[in-house]
Amino acid sequence: MALVIFDQISPFEMAVPCEVFGTDRSDMGMPNYRLIVCSVEEGPLRTKAGFTVEAPYDLSKLREADTIVVPAWPDIDETPPAALLEALRRGYAREARIVSLCSGAFILASAGLLDGRRATTHWMYAETLAKRFPNVEVDPSVLYIDQGQILTSAGTAAGIDLCLHLVRLDYGAEVANVFARRMVVPPHRDGGQAQYVQAPMPASPDEGLLTETLAWAHANLAEPLTVAAMAQRACMSTRTFARRFREVTGTTPLRWVLNQRILAAQRQLETTEAPVDWIAQECGFGTGATFRLHFKRVVGVSPTDYRKTFRQDLERGAA
Repeated sequence: MALVIFDQISPFEMAVPCEVFGTDRSDMGMPNYRLIVCSVEEGPLRTKAGFTVEAPYDLSKLREADTIVVPAWPDIDETPPAALLEALRRGYAREARIVSLCSGAFILASAGLLDGRRATTHWMYAETLAKRFPNVEVDPSVLYIDQGQILTSAGTAAGIDLCLHLVRLDYGAEVANVFARRMVVPPHRDGGQAQYVQAPMPASPDEGLLTETLAWAHANLAEPLTVAAMAQRACMSTRTFARRFREVTGTTPLRWVLNQRILAAQRQLETTEAPVDWIAQECGFGTGATFRLHFKRVVGVSPTDYRKTFRQDLERGAA
């Protein structure tokens, strides 16, 4: 993992990749990444908070990275340095994974890496990104977008979500959950979840019931979790439940249930030898055919291929 830093960088955007990929978790039996920090300019660099930082490497070190993370660009009206853009193009050409956090999407777009792709950034900058780079399909409503070799996230906390998503891709849901637990953050927020709630609602007594219903649903994924059943559990009408659910979580009840079932299935595929049809029943998909359909649509590969690839990745990591 390589993190690019530059003058006037946001301390938070810089710290997120350092925390996720640079912390030693071997005491928890977890795999470690090798994080290298590369500076665009000669240091020391001044952060937006006023203190200075100095990176041990320059951009030439990016050639060693399998993944390059570009945090928020401090001034979206300023053209990123040509050396940085060229280094990212070279990384992309050799099939390195390129990741942007928040306004770092402007750097990727300036390098031409977002042309013809869906991408996101902080909702405050989305309109500017779309106007300046018309070949980019900008989606301002989501937390992050995974386009395979190119991944982009919205602002601030969405950077945590995307970095944990990378851990999930590399080592599986179970390891990503341990990383999240160590960081005391939610283990998974779907990339398609809303960046922010359009009309925030004040705290109300039904939020406790809603939270209890989510916990109950998570513990009973094998059951038929219809909106009506969950609404009844929360002591609400189906219409009120669906509205409050979206206000609190940023997604719909059925999409949330599907995501939880997919995550539960991933853990089964990663940690057991259970047959796919058994996992389908255990995680609430009913039939193996339905499970395979949903899993491939969400994850991108079949359950069997996911298990095979995950095991191969673990074996390579242990070698």
